[in-house]
Amino acid sequence: MQVERIDGVLSDNYDPRTRVLRLSAGVYDGASIASVGVAAHETGHALQHAAHYAPLWLRSTIVPVAQFGSFLAWPLFFIGFLFHSGASWPLMELGILFYSVSVAFTLVTLPVEFDASGRAMRALTSEGLVTSDELTGVRAMLSAAALTYVAAAATAVLELARLLLLANMRRED
Repeated sequence: MQVERIDGVLSDNYDPRTRVLRLSAGVYDGASIASVGVAAHETGHALQHAAHYAPLWLRSTIVPVAQFGSFLAWPLFFIGFLFHSGASWPLMELGILFYSVSVAFTLVTLPVEFDASGRAMRALTSEGLVTSDELTGVRAMLSAAALTYVAAAATAVLELARLLLLANMRRED
């Protein structure tokens, strides 16, 4: 697997299509517990890829549809919402459908991210790359990062519920 140093902050990623691990300068050059945790987490994604971890494959498969859907969901929904008529209802439904794919992507991301962190923790422990105190810090950092994915998923689900309620209200008008 190739490892590349890239620009940006929070831009670290593993690309399963090219099998390249990309680490931001702060992580690539860093020696902090956070840097070790991020690098190990992204390596966890590479381990998922090598193990043919199904949720990673599913997430990778729906990325293009989710990106397309998230781009079109809001304009379609709002055009249908603003121009209230029988003909505009399908636009609202289509916007909700596209947004639902984005929500599905967010939900599929949860097990992928939690598993990558778990693989990172196991690798750091089994290889003796960190002390027990450092492992506690890595675990805390990875747990905090995981909560951002939980918050994103909860927000997406609640936003979908809101869209469904708005569409239902509009349909009853």
